[in-house]
Amino acid sequence: MGDNRNFLIAILLSVLVFVGWQHFYVTPHMEAEKARQKAIAEQSESQKPAASTVAAPDAGGARIPALQGETSSGAVITPMLLERDAALALSPRLAIDSDQLDGSIALKGARFDDLHLKNYRETVDKKSPEITLFTPTHAAKPYFAEFGWIAAPGAQIALPNENTLWRVEKGEKLTPATPVTLSWDNGAGLVFHRTISLDENFLFTVADTVENKSSAAVTLYPYGLVSRTGKSDAKAFYILHEGFIGEFANNGEVAIKYAAAEKDPAKSVTDSEGWLGITDKYWAAALVPQKGQNFVAQFSADPNPARETFQADFRYEATTIAPNSSVTLANRLFAGAKVSKVIDGYKDAGIYKFNLLIDWGWFWFLTQPVFKGLDLIAYETGNFGIAILIMTVLIKLAFFPLANRSYESMSKMKKLQPQMEELRERYKDDKAKQQQEIMELYRREKVNPIAGCLPVVIQIPVFFSLYKVLFVTIEMRHAPFFGWIHDLSAPDPTTIFNLFGLIPWTPPAFLMIGAWAIIMGFTMFVTQRMNPAPADPVQQQIFMWMPVIFTFMLASFPAGLVIYWAWNNTLSALQQGVIMKRQGVKIEIFSNLGLERFFAGKGAGGDKS
Repeated sequence: MGDNRNFLIAILLSVLVFVGWQHFYVTPHMEAEKARQKAIAEQSESQKPAASTVAAPDAGGARIPALQGETSSGAVITPMLLERDAALALSPRLAIDSDQLDGSIALKGARFDDLHLKNYRETVDKKSPEITLFTPTHAAKPYFAEFGWIAAPGAQIALPNENTLWRVEKGEKLTPATPVTLSWDNGAGLVFHRTISLDENFLFTVADTVENKSSAAVTLYPYGLVSRTGKSDAKAFYILHEGFIGEFANNGEVAIKYAAAEKDPAKSVTDSEGWLGITDKYWAAALVPQKGQNFVAQFSADPNPARETFQADFRYEATTIAPNSSVTLANRLFAGAKVSKVIDGYKDAGIYKFNLLIDWGWFWFLTQPVFKGLDLIAYETGNFGIAILIMTVLIKLAFFPLANRSYESMSKMKKLQPQMEELRERYKDDKAKQQQEIMELYRREKVNPIAGCLPVVIQIPVFFSLYKVLFVTIEMRHAPFFGWIHDLSAPDPTTIFNLFGLIPWTPPAFLMIGAWAIIMGFTMFVTQRMNPAPADPVQQQIFMWMPVIFTFMLASFPAGLVIYWAWNNTLSALQQGVIMKRQGVKIEIFSNLGLERFFAGKGAGGDKS
């Protein structure tokens, strides 16, 4: 009965792993491939910078401009597609430079449309291009942020738009030490001043002042937006959120994936505190309206999915500027890498729940502590791979008492194997009596037949938490270990099918079985062989093939996760071996491998000599 229960639990856990694998990895891969094929088929149309039909908040009739090919007057334009440098040259520019960022602000429209992340490269090669976050219109896949004003319905007021050429009033380059100020005069009594500052990381502060020098009051609706054409080039995964994101004090979280945004109508939120934007796996652009000011936030996509245009925007309530007075609003723009310490710092500085910009998942209460522990150890050791090894040891120590009891229970069950076989033989024709006697034996010997499965159950949530950490945190991106592992967040690049690079051939993806995957499979095999083989031949076959199946399955997981699994198996085998020896239980490795006679013969030969 105990063996059957353990077997059923093992099968259930295996099924859960396989279902999770199919759900979280295989299916997203298939969907990504279908999307890629669709994109290829529609390439000619998707590259046309067509007019955006993105809707916008319309309270009071004030409409945020849809900037992907529409003028402020609503006329549709179809700009010519240019190379990036040529697109940048269409506007005079003000340079951005810091330890984290470089790029420029377009003085035509005062847009943030040219931004690179200095410390992040496209590949592990340090000479590869910097990550590009923002891209101007007229280039492929425009991505930018903008702030502005909308006139009240029917009002004839000249306001700055995407074609407005701003004047540099103060500053020559935007750096953390040197803010800049831009200005524009509409020639009818309104003067617009924009002071832009940048912190040491990825946060811009945009303070907009409107002076009314006319003789009449003016009503305006300030707004901000992030607009993007095209999606992330990375493969889509179910466990990862990419698309619209926002957190609001009165309305909670908004998280809309790209595909859902294309299918569903625009979503609007009214609040007075929060933030909104567009996020990818490692990068994000988020708008932070001024706290305490009522605003309407909206997330919308072009109804034509071939255009792949997405816009997150907010609009304040009407602001009336009396004659000979001025009004100032300060908005913030985050544009950069989702570094945990930086994001947490912005939350601590007052941006509402900004730490949730990182997708910690439903099990954040496990994922965040696992990451913080790894990050701290990596800081001290200088290597995230070593941090994974040390963290595994610490987790083992934390669960040591529970694991010990489990292994002791397993050892006691091994001692009871002869008595259990005797009971099965005695009551082979009466299954009910057989199970009753076996359960009585467990009760008499104080053995819990399920306890042996606890070590496996314990490591499953830790496994998925570590998987999430390796998958979503930028700190793990391009983090090296030793030898051939240059990126712990990517699969082991080696494969046994070309003799780990000795044969000049690149196998297909399903044959990429790296060295660490083989090490993991071997440690799993050794751990299994420490226990007696199941009596049922079917069970024997299943358990025999499980290390092979897991080796193929985990080979495409991040290398850091496979290293963790291999190291965890090794520690488990050592711990189980020590307890079995202490309990006087035979370790079955050699007998399960059929080598017991060989070692016994060798020992006998030594005695004869």
